[in-house]
Amino acid sequence: MLKSLTITNFALIQQVSVEFSEGLNILSGETGAGKSILIDALGIILGERASADFIRTGTEFLRVEAVFTIEQMASVMELLDEQGIVPEEGNIIISRKVTRNGKNTIILNGCHITLAVLRQIGEKLVDMHGQHENQSLLKPEIHIHLLDLFQHDILPVLQSYQEIYRNWLKAKEELARLEAHSREREQRLDMLSWQTKEISAAALQVNEDRDLDNEIRILANAERIARAINHAHLLLGEGLGDQGGIIAQLTEVKKELESIERFDDDLHPIIAAITEALYQLEESTSDIGSYQDTIEFNPERLEMLQLRADLIHKLKKKYGATIEDVLSYYEQAEKELYTINHYDEQIEKLVRQRDSLFAELQAAAAKLGTLRKQSGRELGKEITEHLAHLGMPKANFTVHITSSDRLGTDGANDVVFLFSANPGEELKPLHKIVSGGELSRIALAIKAVFSQKDEIPTLVFDEVDAGVGGEMAFRIAERISLISASKQVLCITHLPQIACMADTHIYIEKVVEEERTTTSLRLLTEEQRLTELARMVSGTEITPIALENAQQILETAKNKKEKWKKTEKL
Repeated sequence: MLKSLTITNFALIQQVSVEFSEGLNILSGETGAGKSILIDALGIILGERASADFIRTGTEFLRVEAVFTIEQMASVMELLDEQGIVPEEGNIIISRKVTRNGKNTIILNGCHITLAVLRQIGEKLVDMHGQHENQSLLKPEIHIHLLDLFQHDILPVLQSYQEIYRNWLKAKEELARLEAHSREREQRLDMLSWQTKEISAAALQVNEDRDLDNEIRILANAERIARAINHAHLLLGEGLGDQGGIIAQLTEVKKELESIERFDDDLHPIIAAITEALYQLEESTSDIGSYQDTIEFNPERLEMLQLRADLIHKLKKKYGATIEDVLSYYEQAEKELYTINHYDEQIEKLVRQRDSLFAELQAAAAKLGTLRKQSGRELGKEITEHLAHLGMPKANFTVHITSSDRLGTDGANDVVFLFSANPGEELKPLHKIVSGGELSRIALAIKAVFSQKDEIPTLVFDEVDAGVGGEMAFRIAERISLISASKQVLCITHLPQIACMADTHIYIEKVVEEERTTTSLRLLTEEQRLTELARMVSGTEITPIALENAQQILETAKNKKEKWKKTEKL
């Protein structure tokens, strides 16, 4: 449910904040006061296009902020969870800012979200109903989706059908792909066979190239390594000239220090360090000697290793940047070879799979058709009953369902809404016979039926009273009030017959101050509400008779609503 809406620098609105209640929220005001601006602002908070043209003259940005209660709305909670957003005490706060430079910022509970995510969430929070939505009813492709929403047991069957349909299409596409590539099969077979044999013959090992590079580097530099090792071993051991090696000289250093150690205790750690160094040098000398024995001058092995490295380099150049990539290519090629070699078996398997899925699809489509026909009868009956309450007692609304051999995303049915306003008239599709007034009433009847079928908590009616008055206005008011018993309804109206049903009445007015026009909103008290109804009855001049008529309308509305609460239906 929409709890509040705050609008800043939006068209004629400088700053307004309005709170809404449960039930029926009426918005009224004189023509041109800015009622449509409020709907536009609500639209952009739900994800509609936001243009810099909406920004109030003389300002650099606009902002719209809305607070919604989403308790027990599982679908919205799921979307929020996907975005890592946590509601605050069952509420969400959506804020949208648009600047003149085109920057668009959307924040939900302190987290930035994209416009696409806002639209997903917005369509689950508010259902906007106006002339555009009425016109969409003239499109037959909309009818099947409305029918499927009418009965809750249809959607699971439709989802199961669509899953089978996707798998069936996938099997058909794979079969077509294999058959289309049959001419290239032999050529591909030859190439893959040669490639797999080439890789297999190389008997590659993971990290082999790294080990090869290391051994090649050692063999290629064996002479230089030997020279350096021999010189190092000589310096440590025998030494050069008459002075002896490093170990012998360090041993002499140790003896000299030990001879004077008794005179100064500070020499103890120095001697200990030299002793440790001697041990390490002796060990290193031994290791160098052992390493000398491993040095190999083997030109034949070097040549063999270089040839092996060249082979691996060529394979990597053909099949991948690393040995792992080459081996991965080999595995994929082997799988493709298997598929090609078992082509006939694969074709046979896919044909069986396709035919099996098609049989399942036909069964699911038949079940869908049966459910839709049952649902269509109920839907037509309920809409016809609502039309009778809307001043069309002889109207007939029928859901016409036909079946075909063509299987599509939504099954094998074509659904068209048929309508006849008077007895004896032939039922015809809506777009062929419906007038603007009839379409508005049909749309309202459909909304009344579906208000019990979805979890969208808020419904907005804009221009629902266009072109009607008198008794018809009272009937429309009754339908809207019925919907508001289970939904929060926001309704913009010019008619007192509808406004009198309000649980909350908000007045929209346009004022001029210092040569600037501003639209403002205010919640009406009971006394102000009576005055506004009188204005709606008589026009700008509020007479005692107009006030009396307004009082009577309010009393009538109050009595009807009390009666509905007792019977729980119209």
